This record gives sequence, C-alpha cells and structure tokens, in this order.
Amino acid sequence: MRESGILFPIFSIPSKFGIGCFSKEAYEFVDFLYGAAVGYWQILPVGPTGYGNSPYQPFSAFAGNPYFISPEDLIEEGLLTWDECNEYDFGSDEQRVDYGAMYENRDKLLKKAFERFTEKASDEDKKAYKAFLRKEEDWLVDYALFTAIKASRGGASWLTWEDGLKKRTPDALKKISGELKDDIEFVYFKQYEFDKQWHKLRKYANEKNVKIIGDLPFYVSLDSADCWSHPEVFRMDKNLDPKVVAGCAPDAFSRTGQLWGNPIYDWDAQKKAGYDWWVRRIRRNYEFYDVIRIDHFHGFCEYYAVPYGDETAENGKLHKGPGMDLFNALKKEIGELRIIAEDLGNNTPENEALLKDSGFPGMKVLQYGFTSWDSYYVNHRHINNCVVYTGTHDNTPTRAWVEEINEGERDFCRRYINSLNSDYGQLVWDIIREAYRSVADLCIIPLQDYLCLGREARLNTPGTSEGNWEWRLRPNFLSEDLKRSIRGLTELYSRVPR
Repeated sequence: MRESGILFPIFSIPSKFGIGCFSKEAYEFVDFLYGAAVGYWQILPVGPTGYGNSPYQPFSAFAGNPYFISPEDLIEEGLLTWDECNEYDFGSDEQRVDYGAMYENRDKLLKKAFERFTEKASDEDKKAYKAFLRKEEDWLVDYALFTAIKASRGGASWLTWEDGLKKRTPDALKKISGELKDDIEFVYFKQYEFDKQWHKLRKYANEKNVKIIGDLPFYVSLDSADCWSHPEVFRMDKNLDPKVVAGCAPDAFSRTGQLWGNPIYDWDAQKKAGYDWWVRRIRRNYEFYDVIRIDHFHGFCEYYAVPYGDETAENGKLHKGPGMDLFNALKKEIGELRIIAEDLGNNTPENEALLKDSGFPGMKVLQYGFTSWDSYYVNHRHINNCVVYTGTHDNTPTRAWVEEINEGERDFCRRYINSLNSDYGQLVWDIIREAYRSVADLCIIPLQDYLCLGREARLNTPGTSEGNWEWRLRPNFLSEDLKRSIRGLTELYSRVPR
C-alpha cells in the first residue's frame, strides 16, 4: 500500500514555554496531517537527553523526555497556573530551543506540579499513577534511582560513583534510596505525566488515521541507566568498566577512524538470555510508536569494537552481529515487527542479505541519489519495500542542498527529474514530487522541505557538538494552501491512506 509521511521532531513543535511538547500545537499538527491525507508522522527518539542534547544519546532506552510534558496540560489538571508557567525563562527565540534555559528551569516548574499532585491528586489519579508504577516497574525503579543519584552527584557519570553505588550493592542502594526518596518520587511523577500525555496524543493521531514512526538508536549511552542497571547486557569487566566501545574503522574520510564511545553489546550473553533486554526494549517502544525506525541497522550484521581507553579507533576490530537470530527471537516473543531499517551507507553483501532476510524496508535518500551517477539511492534503483526520503535529520534541508551542491550535480538532478525550474524553491518541490513518484511503498518528507527552508532549519550536523537539535517551527506557520498542496500530491500519486 502506498502512503506518505512527514518528519517533524517533537522538540520542533511551536509550543509555548521554550520547546515543542505534547501541547495543543501537537494536536493541530495531527489535524494538518489528516487534512493533507498524510498517514504517518515520523519523530526522533523521545528519551531523556543529556550533554549535547542528542536524542541518540539518551540516559535511558525506556524513559521519556520530561521536556516534552505540556505545561498547558498540567494547568488544565489544576497542577500549575499560567502565572507559574510564565514565571520562568525558557528562552526568548521562538525558532530555537535554549537547552540551557530548559535545564535550569523546567524541573523547577515541574516540581511545583509534583508537589500539588502529591497533595491534591484525586483517587482516580492516584489509582492510575500506582497502576503505571506497577506496569513499568522493571525499568522505572532503576531509571529513577539512577537519575536521582546522578543529580545528587552533580551530574557525574556512574562510572565515577563510589564503589557500592557503581556496583549496586544492596546495602548501598537501600541507603541511597532512603536518602533520595523524594527525588526518586519526582522522577516517577515526570515519567507518569510523559506517558499519560504521549498516549493521549498518540491515541488522537491514530483516531485521525495517522500512525507514529518512532526512532530507536542502535547503541545506548555509556552513561545511562541501562548500562548501570544491566551491565550483563554489555561487554564490561569485573570493575564494571567497558572492555570495548563502539566506533568506525579508519577510511578515506578519517585516517584514524571514528570513536563513538558507546558500550558494546555482549551478544553471546544476550543469546543465552533469549535476548530478554532487547525484547523488553522493543516491547516498550511499541508502547510509544506504531512503527519503529532502527538507526544504524548495519550494527546487527557487524560492528566495530575499539579497546576502551584508546584515543583513536585505529586498533578496533570488526565483529559479527546477532543477525536474524535476534529478530527471530523478537518475533517469537512480540509477534509482527513493524520496523524500518536505517541501512544508509556501507551497503555490503552481508548487510543487504540481512535486510532481505528480515523483510524490513530499507531507506533511500534522494539527496544521496542525485550526487553520483546511477547511485544506489536514485529512483530507478528503488523497490516497493523501501522508504524514500528527500533527506533525513542528518541532512541539510533540501533548499540548502540544492544551493550548495556543484553545478554538475545540480544539472544532473534537474535532467533526471526533468525540472526546468531555475527557482530553487520550485526545484525543491520537483524533488519532493520525485519522491512521491517513486515505487517505494512509503515516502517521507521533512517538514522543512515542504516549507523550502534553508540551512537555518537543519536539525543536526554529524560530527559537530553545537547548534544541533534546536530548530523549531514558527507559530502559525502551516497554511491551508500548504495542506492543499500536499494533499494534491498524496492524491495524484495514490498515497492517500485507507
């Protein structure tokens, strides 16, 4: 079945109070998708972020980002007032997220709501809260304790905590749990509100015939609740320091390779355990999303491990991943796996075989297709079982891309799609049209491309640490004309959802 979607992160929604969240503007975007006959909303990972603000380095593979809790919903619940929300500085630029201001003030506001909830929650709310704690206990208790300890240690990595806490001795955990009881309860409350608000929004989207595509990072962060609470999932030594970390081998682009620093999974141990941690992770993600896009799908085929402590990736080694054994285990425990495989780059025969065996659709990015002749990503190389994009969150918006490529590449692009438009904005729409025209079952366009925005609207520039994950849509910027134009494409190219 042919359908289409729009890539638009939660943090980019033009909500009040500094960052996109589960506010009325999110519901209005769902209405926009419904009116445009777009069946999918793709978002980025929703986990709690730390230094660098990357959603691909969350503190937990199971928790949600408290920044996405809508203060307006808390006002409606009687847990906050407008004056209290307006009291704090969450940043003054409506087109950029000020993470420094969010870090300083968001918890202060949410703590007011937590205190009021503790005092005045109705019996029905208390019952729902306790049901949530019971349902999510297997990850929530460890995550809340990790978060509270980390805050009490000034944000220090768990690898530097005192031995009893680092190694999770029962006496040390019992003692610290008592000392930080209120802080732990505050984390429970934030996860409860996130979960409640997100499920409400997802239910609304599904009722409007809009499905959510979520994003699952392949690796977790070394400084995460997952690594601290389940070191048996990773290749760690007796002192709970990693033996090896993730990276990328030296190549023509980097003489010393790339050192990512994520912990490496102990796939042999996971196989013996029936991949239990992965089963719980995927099951939790299906509570959030209708479809999961798995980032760095190649990692399931093969991965590069670098000795911990090395300053470059030169001494790393390539290892085989779990392959279909993992996905067979997941299917056995969960059932149907609705997954999109991020298979960009490194198209080896082994990776292509795993993608084929899994049956998951891979990705085709037109920006990559139009910069080399007969590229793997150009339209005539597409198949039905794939997802075509103009660009991804790691690409510059297509308007900036057509401005920045060289004249030969631009000429090839124009000739390939038969575009005679000299105006770059019109050329962007011709490229969008080419994506819609593809035989790919699913076509996804970043919202910035429909709006013909330039480099200022880029979400992420790989290899850089500043200015990423900040772009926000201006309030009231989605017009009825744009909705009709998108609907015209979905109808013309038979991508209207049933």
